[in-house]
Amino acid sequence: TFKAFVVKKESNKFVRTIETKFLEELPHGDVLIRVHYSSLNYKDGLSCIGNVGVTRKYPHIPGIDASGVVVSSNGINFKEGDNVFVIGTELGMNHWGGFSQYIRVPESWVTLLPEDLTLKDAMIFGTAGLTAALAVYELINQKITIDLSPILVTGSTGGIGTFSVGILSKLGYNVTASTGKKTSNDFLMNLGVNNVIDRLEVDDKTGMILLKQKWAACIDTVGGNILSTILRSSKDKAIIVSTGMVSSQNFNLTVMPFILRGIKLV
Repeated sequence: TFKAFVVKKESNKFVRTIETKFLEELPHGDVLIRVHYSSLNYKDGLSCIGNVGVTRKYPHIPGIDASGVVVSSNGINFKEGDNVFVIGTELGMNHWGGFSQYIRVPESWVTLLPEDLTLKDAMIFGTAGLTAALAVYELINQKITIDLSPILVTGSTGGIGTFSVGILSKLGYNVTASTGKKTSNDFLMNLGVNNVIDRLEVDDKTGMILLKQKWAACIDTVGGNILSTILRSSKDKAIIVSTGMVSSQNFNLTVMPFILRGIKLV
């Protein structure tokens, strides 16, 4: 037996408890892993409240990433005792996830842990770190060089925001961090940002089709009207990478930023 964090739907509400499960209850898969660490992501929160875009079937165990040690494997790439992690898959969405002492997953979902990382490191970086790295890679791939500035990061004290700020600053980019947390300036400056602004500065409600050009690129974790504002206030040929929707999944916009300024939304 093992313990797991289980979400159940009861009388049109979702109830969350710690339960004892049997290994036989785990989904089918090639690799059985004893979980050491997972991390808490926004998508896990959505799964816990019954968001059908994330999880359709309950009872369910959330946790979209996990690191641990292989207990057994029917595949060819992993053996008992291997340190591994699972990230960027269906884990924790429609497949029982990492908020559990054990997971069983397809072999194709599993990655061998690099020797210079611990199991804890893997989940400190976790899905947020991977997403931030992919977002920065997209900016580099789209030819956003360090001489172009500034680069805006919204939701900069969250998981993706923190890693995005850190990676961009380490690479030498001129980074502006947007946040609603007035006590976070020192934290963000220590990560290497050049400027910190209040999120209200990127939350324009005038309805103007285009705004003054400010940003060469942006990694946005917020969505909603802030994403709309960024698109309307970015420079010609700017690249905006959208990674989240903590404000809203919807935003209002005309095609003008794309047509007149050649902005790309990734």
